[in-house]
Amino acid sequence: MRRLVGRNLKRIRDAKDIRQEKLAELSGFGQQYISDIERGRRNPTVVTLFHLATALGVTPADLVAFDGGDPGDDVAPQRARGGGTPKDN
Repeated sequence: MRRLVGRNLKRIRDAKDIRQEKLAELSGFGQQYISDIERGRRNPTVVTLFHLATALGVTPADLVAFDGGDPGDDVAPQRARGGGTPKDN
């Protein structure tokens, strides 16, 4: 899910021709934090998604919507640590 949000954030930001630095200024978050979200390294809260969406002029749902990427690629649920299937943990 983090990667999906990151891809959507970057796609929308690029489509609106907004640099990370400008989004940081508009949203109140740091440029590095935005970069980390786009790379799937951060797990933004719903409040963070609201502020980012508002700064971009979209809805928070746009940031979490399935983007048409391969669901088996990098948005598939991660297995719980410790191996096995999720039902085994």
